[in-house]
Amino acid sequence: MRYELMLPREIRTAIESRWPVVLPLGVLEYHGEHMAVGMDTLAVVKILEILQAEMNLVILPPFYYGAASYAVEPPEGNGSLHVDAQTLFPFAQEMFRGLLRIGFRNIHVIVHHQTENFAAGMPTDLAFKFAARQAIFAFLEKQRGEGWWGGEKMADYYAQQSTGDDPFNWIKAHPLMTPEAMQGYPFDHAGQGETSLMMALCPEAVDLRRLVDAKWYTSSARDSSAELGAEGRDRILAHLRGVLAA
Repeated sequence: MRYELMLPREIRTAIESRWPVVLPLGVLEYHGEHMAVGMDTLAVVKILEILQAEMNLVILPPFYYGAASYAVEPPEGNGSLHVDAQTLFPFAQEMFRGLLRIGFRNIHVIVHHQTENFAAGMPTDLAFKFAARQAIFAFLEKQRGEGWWGGEKMADYYAQQSTGDDPFNWIKAHPLMTPEAMQGYPFDHAGQGETSLMMALCPEAVDLRRLVDAKWYTSSARDSSAELGAEGRDRILAHLRGVLAA
């Protein structure tokens, strides 16, 4: 369900049943002359729209205003919109605090931007990851007081860390594409892999007639197809079904 369309009774049901609450996170960034600047976030949104037909799922309004950077192209006339990670952090921290106060305990952030090395992180996902941790610490200290972790009620913390109600699992971040799930599928920026994925998920965001081969990162896009994109889509769906059902 789209969060902005939910009634309060539906929100209470989602809380009580611990439905996954998902934030689509991305950027507005130049993806060549042949593809829409919202590709990164659109890919997450379109995948979640498929998943919401299969499972109980709360989809938060997508956040497009990540740290795009100008590493690919300067923004003038090209459309990249960069918001510095230092600005993203306080916004994300307040948003997570608000979601926790509402009562959500199964929050997920799914991002598709600079996630080829997600463990190390890049500015957008790092800002949201750090904000999530800080929000959880602040929320717990306010609700439980100082010394909450050292109390006897937390004696089984390490034993229950992965399977129990570990508060640090209340908010999790995931890349849309993991290396394991996408093995054999081209991972790129505006090339064959991303262009094909958009052709399968959101064909109105692609116009191959505008493809300019002068850029190394777009040259492979001429080999794109909706069929290849459907393969990538299905791999992503299989991975996220497991992530959100856990």
